[in-house]
Amino acid sequence: MNIHASLSPHTYHNITETLVAKEVERQLAALPAALTHYINPIQVATYALNRLPALYAASTEGLEHQQKRATKQLSAQILVAVRRGIAAVQRDPLKRSTPLDADTLIEAQMILSDLETLQWSA
Repeated sequence: MNIHASLSPHTYHNITETLVAKEVERQLAALPAALTHYINPIQVATYALNRLPALYAASTEGLEHQQKRATKQLSAQILVAVRRGIAAVQRDPLKRSTPLDADTLIEAQMILSDLETLQWSA
């Protein structure tokens, strides 16, 4: 069974992504506008997410469970990871950053799926 073919963008959700996005918005809103103008929120979120565990859910019940778990266990870590992400992006505000296009994202998902398939067959 090719799991990649059966997955749609809405069959599972990483709760950590949602919580990090909210925390990035919250922390950036507290900063002066002149400063936030130079901070790319996507770079901040990516920095934070790379330092936090993913918490996926594939059902409404799973989503509720993971939200409670994340709130209880990850709130402080998310706050710190976002704060550090803002600091990291601030240190290099003029860093060149070209966003990924849809084709690149689809290719990355296919590669990840192939790697997962190899892991399961090994």
